[in-house]
Amino acid sequence: MMNKTNFKAFLKSRLGFFALLVALIWMKSIFIYYTDFSLGLTDPYQHLIMWLNPIGTSAVLLSLALYIKKPLLSYISMFLIYILQLVILFANVIYYRQATDFLTINTITSSSKVAQGLGKSTLSLLAPQDILLWIDVIIILILLFRKVIPIDTRRFGTRNAFMVTLAAITFALFNLFLAETSRPQLLTRTFDRNYIVKYIGLENFMIYDAIRTAQNNQVRASSDGSEMTAAYNFIQKQYAAPNPAYFGKAKGKNVIIIHLESFQQFIIDKKIDGQEVTPFLNSLYHDKSTLAFSNFYHEVGQGRTSDAETMLETGLFGLPEGSVFTSLGSDNTFEAAPAILQQTAGYSSAVFHGNTGSFWNRKDVYRNLGYNYFFDASYYDTSKDNAIGYGLKDKLLFAESPKYLEHMQQPFYTKFITVTNHFPFSLSDTDSDFPKPDTGDDIVNNYFRTAHYLDQSLQEFFQYLKDSGLYDKTMVVIYGDHYGLSNTDNLSLAPLLGKNSADWTSFDNAQLQRVPFMVHMPGLKGGINNTYGGEIDVLPTLMHLLGVNTKQYMFMGTDLLSNKHNSVVAFRNQDFVTPNYTVLGGKGTNGTVYDNKTGTVSQDLTASQIKTINADQKNVNQRLTFSDNINNKNLLRFYSPPGFTPVNPENQDYAKNWANMIDIESRLGKRSTSLYSENNGTTTHLYHTDAPELADDPSPITQLPQSVLDNNKTADNGDATTKSSASSASSSSGQ
Repeated sequence: MMNKTNFKAFLKSRLGFFALLVALIWMKSIFIYYTDFSLGLTDPYQHLIMWLNPIGTSAVLLSLALYIKKPLLSYISMFLIYILQLVILFANVIYYRQATDFLTINTITSSSKVAQGLGKSTLSLLAPQDILLWIDVIIILILLFRKVIPIDTRRFGTRNAFMVTLAAITFALFNLFLAETSRPQLLTRTFDRNYIVKYIGLENFMIYDAIRTAQNNQVRASSDGSEMTAAYNFIQKQYAAPNPAYFGKAKGKNVIIIHLESFQQFIIDKKIDGQEVTPFLNSLYHDKSTLAFSNFYHEVGQGRTSDAETMLETGLFGLPEGSVFTSLGSDNTFEAAPAILQQTAGYSSAVFHGNTGSFWNRKDVYRNLGYNYFFDASYYDTSKDNAIGYGLKDKLLFAESPKYLEHMQQPFYTKFITVTNHFPFSLSDTDSDFPKPDTGDDIVNNYFRTAHYLDQSLQEFFQYLKDSGLYDKTMVVIYGDHYGLSNTDNLSLAPLLGKNSADWTSFDNAQLQRVPFMVHMPGLKGGINNTYGGEIDVLPTLMHLLGVNTKQYMFMGTDLLSNKHNSVVAFRNQDFVTPNYTVLGGKGTNGTVYDNKTGTVSQDLTASQIKTINADQKNVNQRLTFSDNINNKNLLRFYSPPGFTPVNPENQDYAKNWANMIDIESRLGKRSTSLYSENNGTTTHLYHTDAPELADDPSPITQLPQSVLDNNKTADNGDATTKSSASSASSSSGQ
């Protein structure tokens, strides 16, 4: 044990000064992690990792000053590195308070974004506890000048400095190892910057972001317009003209897209103990006004939910590794549905999602896609037991959204992202009493209960659409984003599907990549369609229904309703499915070819079959490769379709959603097409839910959270009309 005297002597040494600065950075980081950042710590192991993560990299950086032989210069350098670390920490604190996100290299190099977070509003973002970040700087300077902390003039050899650096690097690697054990593929499958900071620390996040940004910039710098030409020519050859019987059938209609989290096709019409798991979705699936697709597959990779959104919104595939949203979404150019519909048909657009806006980098990506509004967790009551896993429970999300939806100008294009039916599918008996099967696997058993809860949520929302008058002028699109149960879980699921787990094959896993896809609209000629397709085909299908010709856009999919539709479904790993074959291994006939009718490996393929399968494999590889080139090299910056203007993301400020909506409503006056204006008041009283969280206090359905009112006191332009309108609307929506 080091006694008090030895400890004081140690602090007066160069190594002691180094240790003091590391300790101070560590304590300040932990303090900020808990007081300013929302890192989503869910278990003691995550707390432990977070407690360790500031030490390694801080020590590495500070150790660089130990290599300087001149004592005074070594101390000055060490202290300047320390101040630089404080500046980084403090800048992120201020930016996080404004944007609920961390500074990135692209944010720092973009003066307008930095101004948004660190400019004119900086003073209003300061807090009394901020003094704790800086007061020790003054104290250390005083102690140095008064020689209470003396300059240690003894020689500190390079070998000693190297040992300190090596120990710091080892500690940092140990921290990374712990992070990977808790969150595998942390850096390759980045879906939230909060996760990166939580697991490896703020400084490591910024280093990681700098490396990733440099790599992206290098790839983009090496590209030119010629690659865009090749991709354009390929897509033109793939184009499938719309079906005249359906083209424009939904023209001018509102669009509501409902994103069914982890929802698989086998759930449709499934019963447990004689009870339908999803009676409402089943009724929609068989409704004469619903176009339902029985052979529709998810095509996501590591980006999972964000990959599904990428295909749905942009008509391009996700990446072979990582996510377009997190890797490229902040500054890529897109030809996305919200922008296309706004520019061609005057649509307003919004996303409703009860999770934090930084998750999957949505807050930045949605701006680039052209969404006018993004209502994330900050717009909902996520207190008490309202949130579960990845955000607000589904019944609460749908119940609390009409107070915003009713102020959108029609026609609108909106997306609701549900979360309750997400792994590990936890739901209390209070929320659902649906019977669980007895498979011996809790994940599989719980899956049916959360799916039933999601179904009830949709039924309540549809009833509101009917009661409010939106139903008759809206096209509702429902789709499953990706699998919910893993290949391992499928073995427990097999008996419920009438199969023996001992006979389960890769073919069976592939078939479970089917997810629902339904388009419902009163008067639409519906029916169950057996056409093979996937998520990449959704955008051209919807655009043609809305009367927008897609020939000029860079969409990799084709209209599911077209006679020329490409029925080869490409998976992200280069496997594929056709109406006849399921081909696994990504190598055409050199892989494993299953016959869809028998589910067995096809033997003795004919020359014609081999030619067809290998041609399909070539097409799959080309589609994925061209899509990857467009995304990775940001090729859409070289091409704008006629009449289309690339989105300027700086036009959107999601913190001011409410004020901006009310401002538009007020400016338009009698010309306003919002549901609120049409009804001369709110429709929120028409929403009915059996959510137990709202039984005693249903006010969240009608009233805005105080944080929303605080952030939306004025619109960005500071117009006086906006102030009064926002105040008036807040009162009326709370009636």
